[in-house]
Amino acid sequence: MNKIWKTAIIAGLVITVLLLSASCLGTSAPAGSGNTTGEQGSTWDSLWPMLIFLVVIFAMFYFVMIRPQRKRQKEHQEMMEGLHRGDKVITAGGIYGTVESVSEDSVVIKVESGTTMRVSKASVALRRDDMAK
Repeated sequence: MNKIWKTAIIAGLVITVLLLSASCLGTSAPAGSGNTTGEQGSTWDSLWPMLIFLVVIFAMFYFVMIRPQRKRQKEHQEMMEGLHRGDKVITAGGIYGTVESVSEDSVVIKVESGTTMRVSKASVALRRDDMAK
């Protein structure tokens, strides 16, 4: 379902870009259009579509890229803070192990052979029991 939403958002972005670029390009009147007063539209008349376009682009960028990344970072931070002795984890390097002890910035992991190794808390990618969900 997540792919469908991303595809729909990208399609909406493309349509918005096409519509707004067409409206920006069509703001000047042709030479023989009957505008005999010599007035041209103010700068703001041609600037509004561009401003709206930029706001839409930044909003879509935020909802498609920044917000999900912040959510993942928050979930990872909560997972790191919730590590306890006995948790089965996988490091970012792909090492499977069981947490033996947790300190402020590192974790001691016991691997299958019985060897213990100290790794950075940030390198713990996920808990193995979380994978089953």
